[in-house]
Amino acid sequence: MLAARRPAAQLSRTLPPLRIAPAASNFAYRQAMSTLFHSIKEDHEEMYEYHDQYKRARERGDVDAQARWARQLTWEIARHAVGEEIVVYPLMEKHLGDKGRELADHDRREHQVGLLEPSADYTANPTVVQSVKEQLYKLESLQPGTEEYHKLITAVMESLHHHNDDEEIKDLPLLEPAIGEQASKEAAQSFKRTKKLVPTRAHPSIPNKPPYETLLGMLEAPIDKIKDYFASFPTEEEMKEAKEELKHRDHDAAAGRAAAQASGSH
Repeated sequence: MLAARRPAAQLSRTLPPLRIAPAASNFAYRQAMSTLFHSIKEDHEEMYEYHDQYKRARERGDVDAQARWARQLTWEIARHAVGEEIVVYPLMEKHLGDKGRELADHDRREHQVGLLEPSADYTANPTVVQSVKEQLYKLESLQPGTEEYHKLITAVMESLHHHNDDEEIKDLPLLEPAIGEQASKEAAQSFKRTKKLVPTRAHPSIPNKPPYETLLGMLEAPIDKIKDYFASFPTEEEMKEAKEELKHRDHDAAAGRAAAQASGSH
């Protein structure tokens, strides 16, 4: 009843807007977008779009907009990470044997465990970082608009680009042929449903494998959604602009990595 009495404009600023997939030009395109690969890639593109919007807000000195886009970005990353851990990585372990277990363990470590000492000063050097979940958890305690906040969100995206590219180049091209097109589409639907139920903020202390992640995540999710209710998200107009841009985004992970390696070799 409380939400019904709140002004619509205020609701658009405080509640995370529903994501709408880019408009499909034909039936074949809609079918392609329903595979697991395309569902994961769609999320990756949204992360990059939200980060670009954050950077534009920073360039024009709009701290409030920075905070809104950072919240949208971290909201998406948190849900995406847990959705992968509950749906995607178990499929890799089941269908890809030892290689699948190796890839899944690697991806989980990048999400949660981290490879550096906890005392590492990653705010002074954005390349010295903890896991993605640790970074997001730390970000909650910082103030948008500050240099420290910007360095950490930059570190988050640097980590994610590498992690996301691994999924698009290595993991999913191995998994999809192993499970087949129909199972891939079913996994995509399961992934999307799972994201609606999981926490919307990072919880590094929660296990990163089902069934314990599923159980503990379901306990944390309602608390996160209450926090989201009082947080500032992009307005409807801002999200409309971002969705238009998303229709034209198509990050080529393999080409980008090849270009970076070629540049580094010179």
